[in-house]
Amino acid sequence: MEWALALVALALIGVAAVSGRLAGTPITPAMLFVAFGLLAGPEVLGGIDLASSDSTVRLLAEATLALVLFTDASRIDLGVLRRTFDVPVRLLGIGLALTILVGAMAAAAVFGELTVEEAVILAVVLAPTDAALGQAVVTEPRLPARIRQGLNVESGLNDGICVPLLFAAVAAADVESEISGGRSAGTLLLEEIGYGVVGGVVAGLLIGLIMARASRRDVIADAWAQVIPAAGAGLAYGIAVGLDGSGFIAAFVAGIVFRLALGRDPEHGNRLAEEAGDVLNGVTFVLFGAVLLGPALTELSWQIALYAALSLTVVRMVPVALAMLGSNARPPTVAFLGWFGPRGLASIVFAVIVVDESRLPHEHLIVLAIYVTVGLSVLAHGVTAAPFAARYARWYEHHPPTHHGMESADTQVTRPRRAAATHERGRRIRTAPSGRPRP
Repeated sequence: MEWALALVALALIGVAAVSGRLAGTPITPAMLFVAFGLLAGPEVLGGIDLASSDSTVRLLAEATLALVLFTDASRIDLGVLRRTFDVPVRLLGIGLALTILVGAMAAAAVFGELTVEEAVILAVVLAPTDAALGQAVVTEPRLPARIRQGLNVESGLNDGICVPLLFAAVAAADVESEISGGRSAGTLLLEEIGYGVVGGVVAGLLIGLIMARASRRDVIADAWAQVIPAAGAGLAYGIAVGLDGSGFIAAFVAGIVFRLALGRDPEHGNRLAEEAGDVLNGVTFVLFGAVLLGPALTELSWQIALYAALSLTVVRMVPVALAMLGSNARPPTVAFLGWFGPRGLASIVFAVIVVDESRLPHEHLIVLAIYVTVGLSVLAHGVTAAPFAARYARWYEHHPPTHHGMESADTQVTRPRRAAATHERGRRIRTAPSGRPRP
């Protein structure tokens, strides 16, 4: 522990120092953070040596996910989403359910010792996607807007949807778990969602009304205005947890309600929350590499490696292909949507929750599979994001969309996370003509 803080700070400084050079390359910040964590972890240098159940790891991961859920939700324009709902609805309404089903079937087939409930838990934990791990995809302007919108909105919504599903699955598998608290899966599901919504609505309305009134009367200093949304995410989380509801659902609902109450995209007001989320996300991936992935790799088996590969390919791509039937999407589009389903922050947080609050018979095997899958996703999706996005963009440019093609419909794209937006601005500056930066 003596050197842990210094090493984490060094990782943040190092990635920040080269961040402008990463755009358009097969190297992403998440890859660097995880690699640094592996190097600094107990399996190599031993500079960062925490237990996977350490409260520091869980507190950091949960705070990060709450901030990310809040800011993701506040970026979504519900009016635009209603007009261009087809891709997100297919990916979330059909693809997500099928992904959990196929993931559970694959888990049961590969790991014969898992119970049905444990196989479902593993599938739910690995169902959410993290578009931030493939920034080149959601920021590539040459891609069809509807495809970028679909992947961006899917990533923003699916982790919030999976929270109550995970808690219900754990409660069904382990009635003695701290998650269930003696409650049935049905009761738990209702309370997690219900109290989560209550916390989110209360906090979202409060900060939305404060920000809206204050902007008209000029009573809040600019620096403090940045604090209100970030604190609002914490308020929503705290209210829900205090009522035995889901803090993650509360943070997500608070983001939606905040935008509705404010009546506009809170991009400027969310700057602190987004940037704090990006920093915490980096720290989380450092600790993931050091504390979770490093030890898991020492116990790697062919079954775990096989499931990780299946989870990123068949388990994701087949459900997406089925979800897109009847959409008039062409095969390259379906393949592109299917491949870019990175697993990241939400899966890490869910795994830590499973470790802390349940006593599943095969808990260790489940979390090993989760850690290896996320690690493989960071590498595979990070390396392929820029070249695959460029290749798909070239195909799209040389194959103009037909009148009835799904790709032909234009749409306004939901603003990506601040890190992704900054990443894109850096790419434009370096590719500007005449050697001068573009504004």
